[in-house]
Amino acid sequence: MAKSRDLIRQQYADKLNSALDSNNREELVNAFVTMSEDIQNNVLEDAQAYRETHDAAILSNRGVRVLTSEERNYYDGLIKAMSAPDVRAALAEFKVGMPETIIESITDNIQSAFPLLDAIDFTATNAITRMIVNKKGAQLAVWGSLGSAITKELDGAFEEIDTTHNKLSAYMLVSDDMLKEGPTWVDAYVRAVLQEALGLGFTQAVVAGTGKDQPIGMMKDLAGAVTEGVYPDKAATKITKLDPKTFGAIAAGLATDANGRMRTVDNITMVVNPVDYFNLVMPATTYLNNVGVYVQNLFPFPTTVIQDVNVPSGKAIFGLAKMYKLCAGFGGKGGTVEFSDEYKFLDDVRTYKVKTYADGRPMDNNAFVARDISGLTALS
Repeated sequence: MAKSRDLIRQQYADKLNSALDSNNREELVNAFVTMSEDIQNNVLEDAQAYRETHDAAILSNRGVRVLTSEERNYYDGLIKAMSAPDVRAALAEFKVGMPETIIESITDNIQSAFPLLDAIDFTATNAITRMIVNKKGAQLAVWGSLGSAITKELDGAFEEIDTTHNKLSAYMLVSDDMLKEGPTWVDAYVRAVLQEALGLGFTQAVVAGTGKDQPIGMMKDLAGAVTEGVYPDKAATKITKLDPKTFGAIAAGLATDANGRMRTVDNITMVVNPVDYFNLVMPATTYLNNVGVYVQNLFPFPTTVIQDVNVPSGKAIFGLAKMYKLCAGFGGKGGTVEFSDEYKFLDDVRTYKVKTYADGRPMDNNAFVARDISGLTALS
């Protein structure tokens, strides 16, 4: 019996976080491979069940799609290369990146499955290699004559970031049985692996990325001392209530950018791990009214709560979600499937990897704050 998708995700998330914390490459690859094997078993079971029953619900639950001619040609070529006697040479000659429509489907699925990635400013394409960010926040236009001083001022306001510096590789086990299922089911498998692997990898980086060979996370202090490429964590001020005064102080800090300019805040995103949400946040934002009905998520200001396993125990992130920019490039050097020697394999099961290049960071240092919520008290 194959594992459920929720169990696969939770087990993989635990292994991924452990590997990243210990900086253990072998452990990280093993986590990817174990997850892909579990997903492959699920897809093969679904394919077998569909052949026996022709139940359309199986296709819907698995996310099986009607492929475009471009997508079918891509998978036909990929399957042919993976089935060749010399797989490495065949894939090296294939060198075809995923069609844009497959990438769009993966991106949509990632954002649906991972609320944090849906909340931020997330761009994924098969061509992006650089992103332009505004280093100085909102700026007023100035009336006056044109001149070099204005040009210089505008030039200094923007920064170009090369997204190819940071690589996230997803590893997949592909058996002969999987290849025999044909393009439609191989597509379902590839998209499922990339959805889970990249979604979990991206969310870890968005929350806690160190900045060294990976994006800079929301929890990091952009103005802190950077040691060998690693940004320090932001100081987490302790709070015991989520009352108007406490929340107002948080909102006021977010309403001023890193250059001291004020900005409008109409919603705050709170990111907290699931255990702390139920043990600390829910009791602090829920009360029983006078007619015996529980009122939940009672915040003094419009707030969107997102549960994410990457937030450390006892802490929470408050911020402006759209002020986090993440760009992922599947094209160019990324998005192609490569034969991998980084995991043991049998004759009928081979390991492959897909490289994605990405970078991300908060748009300014005041867009997110960390708070110690270990002492939150319940509403009376």
